[in-house]
Amino acid sequence: MPDSLLTNSKIVAAYREKTKKSSELAEKARETFPSGITHDSRHTDPYGIYVDHAKGSRKWDVDGNEYVDFFGGHGALILGHNHSGVIDAGHVQLDKGTHFGAGHPAEVEWGGLVKEMVPCAERVRFTSSGTEANLMAFRLARAFTGKPKLVRFICHFHGWQDHVAFGAKGGYSEGPVPGVLDGIIENVVLIEPGNEQLMRETLASRDDIAGVILEPTGASFGSIPVTRDFVAALRDATTEHGALLLFDEVVTGFRVSPGGAQAHYGITPDLTSLAKILSGGLPGGAVCGRADILELLDFEVADEKGFQKIGHQGTYNANPMSAIAGIAALKEIQAGGVCEKASENGAKIRKRVNEVFAEEDIPWAAYGDHSAWYVYTNPEGADIDPLTFDGYAGTFAQMSNSGGHPAAAKLRLAMLVNGVDITGKPGGTVMAAHTDEDIEKTAEAVRQSVRMIREEGDL
Repeated sequence: MPDSLLTNSKIVAAYREKTKKSSELAEKARETFPSGITHDSRHTDPYGIYVDHAKGSRKWDVDGNEYVDFFGGHGALILGHNHSGVIDAGHVQLDKGTHFGAGHPAEVEWGGLVKEMVPCAERVRFTSSGTEANLMAFRLARAFTGKPKLVRFICHFHGWQDHVAFGAKGGYSEGPVPGVLDGIIENVVLIEPGNEQLMRETLASRDDIAGVILEPTGASFGSIPVTRDFVAALRDATTEHGALLLFDEVVTGFRVSPGGAQAHYGITPDLTSLAKILSGGLPGGAVCGRADILELLDFEVADEKGFQKIGHQGTYNANPMSAIAGIAALKEIQAGGVCEKASENGAKIRKRVNEVFAEEDIPWAAYGDHSAWYVYTNPEGADIDPLTFDGYAGTFAQMSNSGGHPAAAKLRLAMLVNGVDITGKPGGTVMAAHTDEDIEKTAEAVRQSVRMIREEGDL
């Protein structure tokens, strides 16, 4: 946010007044952490809130302010904060130990649940994060096919490792990427998402593609949506041209449905990366997929067939605490109703926010699918009707700049002032724990926030 806005904005002044202890912690944090933060998505001008505790759909900051939460642990908490089943299981495991340096019964049960729930999961390998799971998926794809190149879609996010450190924020090229070897960049092909003709031409025109990876609902859980038809066409094209199809279900796994987006769409990839909900809000990830691909990690099969095994260590792979929390969360989701409730809540929030935009005569729109809601801030100033807006109808250029209005940064601060925490997209991830009261509070917070922004002359 420009300095002038920080200096002159009543919204920023109200935020500072409400969050004095967070401000103090932010100043102290800057003495230790770059920018005072531990995750890029938490970067907020003038500073972010510091949370003391959370329960269900709400969280409380160090100043005692209560918020309806749509950060949701970066999407990991579909059951809500401090869910009793997950917490109780964690307490039992904590008394047993947090790390054994050995196999343990919970990892076997946890992996078995993934196999039962995720259609492609013939074999599973646990990691410590979604970034690591994607990195292993890339290595498996290249080793299995003997081909070097990976196809990615612009704006689709797959973590922070070298193969995906460019193109995630838009654009075919961001120039040299600090710390990333040119050879890695040269072996990644970036194309526009949703363009079936371009996708088919890319796969047909070359024979060096090991795999294609995407977020199956579109970039950032559908903030730039792609259709099921596009994903189905990609499945057909990768099969035809001998490339592997990789689903990044770090967000969509166990959220779109108990079996993820692949179960919802009825489209089975060759490999899938999982994290977030997988481990019940604790750190953890996994790569799963076809047995003939995952056997590249198998000591006995490598000896029997005479190939060089892919090495894979990881001190916290299948950590007992993550495994126990994951088991509790996945069993709850597998029993049914959780994903449906979260998606129902998402639809309600989008509807109510759009009613507010219409009533306040604001040419913005809430959109999204499943348990997500985003705000299209209409930076081009088009004549749109919030009640009929369709994110799928927007062009890639439009939707990749959906939060591009200059007032978008103020919206997040104003929402915090009004008791709701949304992400900087702007938007949020919805939990099954959200209530009708939360939805109404959110709608009213949107109303008060856009009025505050309008009062400052930004709408």
